Amino acid sequence: MIPGVPGDSQAYLNGEFLRLQDAKISVLDRGFIFGDGVYEVVPVYEGHPFRMAEHLARLERSLAAIRIESPFDRAGWHGVVQGLIDRSLTASCVVYLQVTRGVAKRDHGFPTERVAPTVFGMTSPFTRPGADVREQGVSLVSIPDERWLHCDIKSVSLLGNVLAKQRAADQGADEVVQFRDGMLSEGATCNVWVAAGGKLLAPPKNHLVLEGIRYGLMAELAAEAGIPFEMRPITRDEVENADELMVSSATREILPALKLDGRPVGAGRAGPVYGRLRQGYDARIAALLGKPGSASM
Repeated sequence: MIPGVPGDSQAYLNGEFLRLQDAKISVLDRGFIFGDGVYEVVPVYEGHPFRMAEHLARLERSLAAIRIESPFDRAGWHGVVQGLIDRSLTASCVVYLQVTRGVAKRDHGFPTERVAPTVFGMTSPFTRPGADVREQGVSLVSIPDERWLHCDIKSVSLLGNVLAKQRAADQGADEVVQFRDGMLSEGATCNVWVAAGGKLLAPPKNHLVLEGIRYGLMAELAAEAGIPFEMRPITRDEVENADELMVSSATREILPALKLDGRPVGAGRAGPVYGRLRQGYDARIAALLGKPGSASM
């Protein structure tokens, strides 16, 4: 048995759906040996994947960046994802997909012979952030960004993010906000957003940040709410003196960050920019499910 995982949890591995505890890979898989692979995480609401096209597009970009040919076309990926959703223990879940370069002799260079990629998928239960989490927000601590220079690739090599996340935990915080050369990059597991003077600010989409799927969504929501949006370098001073800070990810959706390094952010409570974006986000989920919009979902 896998600790904390129900014994009947299902997975996908190289063309077969099977129990998660029965899924096995070779110790020579390059994902295990080198972290030579990429992954994607798709949130699913009551059986409906959210922004699936954008998630698959990012998976394809990550695969191309590390020179792995995609094992499936879009229809094939949809089949894998739907198969996992159909076998999920909960209607609302997170689908995790991972592709590695496959099994080969341990050598830093790419295998010279043709090797089939290893394709793995699984689901985890997903509960949307409740009213208490939305009101209390998250706490952040600031740290230098010491990761590699290809953060735009959603790589399974996540040691830098793991160590960053643990630094937050060590200080009793929920997440880090990272700075590289005095400029905002992102959190360990999320994108970070700044509201100042009624504007929504985001760091540039480049090799220093992972372009979260909510990047495009937040720009859309800001436009719908009439909030000016700027994507540009953001200084540490701007972050420390922001009216509002927010974090976004597949499982957090969008949440206010109300503490930074132990001090209140802005007024110390969820602000108006967050409120308007939150309302728009909830409306998108409601539309996905064919329900009337509701800010209290």
